Amino acid sequence: MTPQLGTILIYARNMTTSADFYRQHFGFETTGEVNEGLIELRAREGGASILIHQAAKTAKLGQVGVKLSFHVPDVAAFAAIAAGNGLKFGPIHQANGYAFANAKDPDKNSISISSRAFRVRNGG
Repeated sequence: MTPQLGTILIYARNMTTSADFYRQHFGFETTGEVNEGLIELRAREGGASILIHQAAKTAKLGQVGVKLSFHVPDVAAFAAIAAGNGLKFGPIHQANGYAFANAKDPDKNSISISSRAFRVRNGG
């Protein structure tokens, strides 16, 4: 049996603000309702879902141990749309046949947009 990544849990200072951030900027669907201490966000076109959990007051958020990377076919186009909606990404970096850019969510968690999943490789 091969496990599949199905859910990412994010600790947040303000659960509603974080849920709204991922809904507005990345198209996740949510009722915004807190159920069992969590707000659930579902990806519209498949992929991992996100659960927002209330962070303890003593929790240090925004560490660099985890980064959420969102697959987009055109990094520059997505970054321009996001900027119009109030989310500013840093410079676009070019890598081995793909591009990416970084930003932070409301709790200073690292996020990126990347075209790596859409790159065309030589020989297939």
